[in-house]
Parts: sequence; C-alpha cells; structure tokens
Amino acid sequence: MNNNDKKHFYITSTLPYVNAEPHVGFAMELIRTDIVARAKKTQGYEVFFNTGTDEHGQKLWSDAQKAGKDIQDYVDEYASRFRGLSELLSIDPGVHFIRTTDAHHEKAAQAFWKRCFDNGYIYKKNYQSKYCVGCELEKTDSELNDEGRCPIHPNRDLEIIDEENYFFKFSAFGDKLLALYDARPNFVLPEFRLNEIRSFVAQGLQDFSISRLKSKMPWGVAVPNDVDHVMYVWFDALVNYISTLGWPDAQDQFDAFWKHGTPVQYCGKDNLRQQSAMWQAMLMAADLPNSHQIVVNGFFTGDGGIKMSKSLGNTVNPYDVVAEYGTDALRFFVVGEVSMYEDSPFTMERFKEAYNAKLANGLGNLTNRIMKLAETHLDKPVSVQKDIPEAYYTHIEQFELGRAVEVIFEEVRVLDKYIQETKPFSVVKTDKPQAQALITELVAGLAGIAEMLKPFLPNTAEKMKEVIDLNKMPETPLFLRKE
Repeated sequence: MNNNDKKHFYITSTLPYVNAEPHVGFAMELIRTDIVARAKKTQGYEVFFNTGTDEHGQKLWSDAQKAGKDIQDYVDEYASRFRGLSELLSIDPGVHFIRTTDAHHEKAAQAFWKRCFDNGYIYKKNYQSKYCVGCELEKTDSELNDEGRCPIHPNRDLEIIDEENYFFKFSAFGDKLLALYDARPNFVLPEFRLNEIRSFVAQGLQDFSISRLKSKMPWGVAVPNDVDHVMYVWFDALVNYISTLGWPDAQDQFDAFWKHGTPVQYCGKDNLRQQSAMWQAMLMAADLPNSHQIVVNGFFTGDGGIKMSKSLGNTVNPYDVVAEYGTDALRFFVVGEVSMYEDSPFTMERFKEAYNAKLANGLGNLTNRIMKLAETHLDKPVSVQKDIPEAYYTHIEQFELGRAVEVIFEEVRVLDKYIQETKPFSVVKTDKPQAQALITELVAGLAGIAEMLKPFLPNTAEKMKEVIDLNKMPETPLFLRKE
C-alpha cells in the first residue's frame, strides 16, 4: 500500500501557555484528544497526534521578569512539566510534542508570515487599543465587564497599546468564513458554538495587530525583514498546527495529514475565536487548506461555579489527582462524569463519589466477580469476546466521548444483571456444564468491555485483558475503594 492509499487522521490539542503549573482543565483536553487518537488507530487510521507548549508573548516575558528569571530558563522549566503530562496521563507514546521556541517552528512561522505578506494581507499602521495580557487579545468595550475588565481575567489590569504594529487583514475574510461555515455545518462542534462564531463574524471583522515592538517586548519570533518587531503571540502560536507536520519543508507529510487527511483541533471555549475564525482566515491568506473540524470544550469550574484558571489560582493539579487516584481514574472522570461541551464542576468530593460508584464498586467489582468464577470453574481461558455495540463507534466518530462511556458502563450493568438472573455460582452445584457456559458468556462480555476501554482507560484495559488471558482473578483490585 502506498502512502496515498492510507487513511490519515490528524488531531491536536491547543498549546497551553507555560506561565504556571498544568491544571486539570488542560489535562481534560489532552486526555480527550488522546482518546480520539487511540480510537482512530484501532480503526486502521495512520494518526498524527499533536500537543505541546506556547512559549512566546508579553505575559510570559512579564512573568519571567517578575520572577527574576532568564526567560528561556523560565519557559524551559514549565515546558518540562507539561511534557511530563504525557507520561502522567498515559498519553499515546507516539504523540508529537512541539514547543513554539523550537527552531523549526520559528522558521515555519516566518515562512507563513511571508506568504500572508506577499499575498497582500499584512500591513503596518499606528493604532491604540485596550489589551488583556491574560488572553493576549485586544478587547473592545463591549467585551469588558461592568468594571471595565476582561471577564476571563478580572484580576488583571488592561494595558493600553499605542504604537506602530503590523496588522492582519482579518476584515477581508468575513464572507469567506461565513461561506466555510455554511458549507460545513459540522465545522465547529457543538452546534451552538458554530452559531456563536458565525454571529461574531457576521457582525463584521476588525483587522488585528500581529506584531509588537521589540524594544518594548523582545520575546517572540522575529518579523521577517524588520528587526524592530517580533510576532504577536497568537499569530506565531497558531502556526504550530502545521509546523508540527514539518511544513513548509515536509510537503508529503503535510499533504497526507492536513491537505488530504482530516485535521481536527480540540480547544476550550475561550479559544473559539482564535481557532475557528482567526486561524482559518490566516490559512486562507496563506493559500492553505482550512482545518477539517474544531471541537470546543467547556470549562471546569471550581467552588461557586467560578471558572478554573491559573490566573485566579483556583485550579486542581492533575499530578495531585493521579497521585491519589491513579491515571485511569482521572481519564474516566473527564469524559464519563462531565459534559463534553458545557461547563462542569470539578471538586474532589464529586471525583471520589464517581470513582467509588463507577470504578471501584462497578467495573472493578464486576471484574473480580467474573474472574473468580472463571478461575474456579473454567478449565482454560476464554478466547472470544462479545461484539462491540455500533453506538460505541458512532459516538466516538461524533466526538461524543461521554456517550461512548455510557455504552461501556451499560455493558457493565448488563453483566451485573446477568449474574444476578442466571446465578452461575448456584448452577455450578447442580449443572457444571451449564454453569461453565454461563461463565464463558460473562468472560466474553468482560473482554468486550476491556476492548472498548482501550482508548479510554488503557492501563485498566491491559490489566483486564491480562487476567482474562490467564484465566485468573486480579492479584489486586483494579480500583481500591476510597473511604
């Protein structure tokens, strides 16, 4: 089979800013993209899975100065913590990790700039604006709260920018973006986010600044042919989605996964404008194909329904959660117990309750019961598994990962009920062949559950498969109940 005959699938998380420790909100995004990547591999796709870190911009420059650290040392320190998430969260070892300070990325960002400039979509002018350093975005008065602050970063003062910058002709792409949304009704998921960005674009687009004076903020990718300017962080960072593929040098890989594949981008709702409008317009300006789909998550909220964010200091560290409950427990929670698209509360009390009910008392207990019966009464391992419901694949294809988890745990409930109704532990006393047939069916069902769990709980699925192949009970419970 030549390269053009293969099915190619591309998926990426956003790149988190490296100005603080990783938090559980980004862990959710990374886990969800990993699940989709793993599921696509099981369906025979060649998958390119991307994540990484966003390491330029005014916010990082200012924070490093406040900390009294060299800026490169500052971003290196935090980047290592985000890179460590891949191992912590059992992310597919084939994931590609890009840093926007990588030499190739900076070269690609400059090549992308030149294409947009040569096509007439970049120009220079003086301007004034209100700027939220937390968002790294300009803000209009209508986007501010009653106190005149950014609602996402209410604890930060806005900055007033008054200087000469390069601008991107965002205003030239309103009709083209609306045509893109009309042509692809599933371009942004969920639908209400597509309606939201369509409304934003329909109101008219304003050109946005894409450079900063190097004399004021030197930490960024150099603007081609202008030593006085560095690129605005969003312009630079968005290019990572194609620089990670080796663009503009590795044309074959770019064509396979981006041009002819199905490039999917996951992001939080605060990235809706950047991913589904700004980046798409930039691709158009560079004469490159648009993304295939943008999947938009809601936020995790803490006590009182307030959004978790590094700037507010109310985040939960995924390293702490995994240390107490294990990786697969966190992977389960961020898809099985929270909304895919709406905001969801995250408290350790809620986490513990779901862990005990679904994992310790549910899946773990079922595995122990079935494998105890199998070890005691079957002469050899069961080599078949129950067919996987079609709904499982359908939900994954539609990025409804929570519904796919519901399919899995419905199978858990079905097997529990089957044990209660057929009572193989009693039948074996009077009719061993019949009891063995019942137990074989239970093990086959458990094997089907393990197969479905592979993308979601890879460590647990592997343990389940191991005990099924050995026809043994787990030496230790899959999930220890927490008191």
